[in-house]
Amino acid sequence: MFCWLIFTLAVYALPFFVGLYVFMLALHGGAGILGAPLVGIAAGGITLAIGQTAFAMTRSLIIRAIIATLFAVPATLVGYQAVFAMSQIGVPSLVWREIFACLGAVLIGGAAWTRLAIFTETGQLDSGRAVGSNPQPVLTAAAYRQ
Repeated sequence: MFCWLIFTLAVYALPFFVGLYVFMLALHGGAGILGAPLVGIAAGGITLAIGQTAFAMTRSLIIRAIIATLFAVPATLVGYQAVFAMSQIGVPSLVWREIFACLGAVLIGGAAWTRLAIFTETGQLDSGRAVGSNPQPVLTAAAYRQ
């Protein structure tokens, strides 16, 4: 259960760190213990929403790769640190701890990359037509002869 929780939360590392940073700024800026968490949660949620919206709206593969990398790099670092710390419990060899930590970093970074891509739809949504229906009529060879 603990591993699943770490894996799920590491995917959202960028919004979490933005929220934490804004929380600390608000707390030290005088927002108080009631206002600072609200501002931090809002900043993290807005960061996630902006990232997913920007990823969904852009057609450029380069911009999509940059946005996905912005979300995947912090998740990769969190994945490395979490797996390395957990592997100290049962793995005595430093070499194997490093191998497990690198594998965990790749898996969690890849999960962050794919979660951003999965939760965003890139096609135009039209509720008036069925999925897979073609909006243009198909012209057959008989239509060209007329």
